[in-house]
Amino acid sequence: MAALVVRGVRDMLKRADFATVPRRQRHKKKWASTEPKFPATRLALQNFDMTYSVQFGDLWPSIRVSLLSEQKYGALVNNFAAGDRVSAELEQLKARDFVNEAVFHREPEPENSQTAAPSPASWACSPNLRCFTFTRGDVSRFPPARLGSLGLMDYYLMDAASLLPVLALGLQPGDTVLDLCAAPGGKTLALLQTGCCRNLAANDLSTSRTSRLQRVLHSYVPQDVRDKNRVRVTSWDGRKWGELEGDTYDRVLVDVPCTTDRHSLHEEENSIFQRSRKKERQMLPVLQVQLLAAGLLATKPGGHIVYSTCSLSHLQNEYVVQGAIELLDNQYSIKVQVEDLTHFRKLFMNTFSFFPSCQVGELVIPNLMANFGPMYFCKMCRMT
Repeated sequence: MAALVVRGVRDMLKRADFATVPRRQRHKKKWASTEPKFPATRLALQNFDMTYSVQFGDLWPSIRVSLLSEQKYGALVNNFAAGDRVSAELEQLKARDFVNEAVFHREPEPENSQTAAPSPASWACSPNLRCFTFTRGDVSRFPPARLGSLGLMDYYLMDAASLLPVLALGLQPGDTVLDLCAAPGGKTLALLQTGCCRNLAANDLSTSRTSRLQRVLHSYVPQDVRDKNRVRVTSWDGRKWGELEGDTYDRVLVDVPCTTDRHSLHEEENSIFQRSRKKERQMLPVLQVQLLAAGLLATKPGGHIVYSTCSLSHLQNEYVVQGAIELLDNQYSIKVQVEDLTHFRKLFMNTFSFFPSCQVGELVIPNLMANFGPMYFCKMCRMT
């Protein structure tokens, strides 16, 4: 009897609650247009769990927790400002210049080493770059950059792994350089910091993103450098660059649009994992092959190209490189050779964690002790 009374009271309360809701606002839950949608960040994590657990095996849990944790940054010193003073201030914070520490303190190869010595072009780093990071395990943050006495920002905060593609490009004084997918501008700024660019073309299809690139250049680069035809900012379709300026550049950086894995796990806004962008996401490898092929066509014979993404996906990394090389061989009879970056990787192993099993190129994987990346980069030489 008591059970029947309790059940009756519950039914009555349910009817009372429903009755207080105006008829026009009543709905079946599964039909509600206002029901919260499946977050893009959750969809990204679900996608990564399915694909990367297979690709990385036992490494995936460690990479996963690192991706979901706070990212580590580096401070790229602005050589156009008072660079020496800025470096001294960063050293007082107990940060270290990982670039110069690696390049000037590299261990010489043993004379009786069985491995062939790498060619100078395969490991020579772009010069004059200074980027400070805190040591492994140190999660300190850099203070926000401030305006220096010359009216330019002192340093640029970026994922330090993003500097590796620029270092790998191996710029030499007087090079003509193309940054095919330049926005938001960190790598473009780094290219200018080398002091090697006779001319730099910085392109991005998105006009809103090129506006952001222009703001970065105005904040860090003197007007005379920007105005002397040394920097040209455009918003062209990068896939057509081979037709527009074929066989033109000594060095080309192709930092393509990708799934931006870390961003996709933390930001809903402009996420490639939004349901409305599903088809765009699925077509990314096709776009990436087209952009890399255009970059290769824009490179002079004998010139060098670096392809890079901030994704862990081998479909967007090694497979794209191999696809573009086959495309140029089959359609244009152009031979492209992948450079061995093993020696380059050894230079920076104290700062970054590298995935040991890339088919071509190198991949920085996030690690809680060195939470940079992901960053994939592959260096190529156009032979013909």
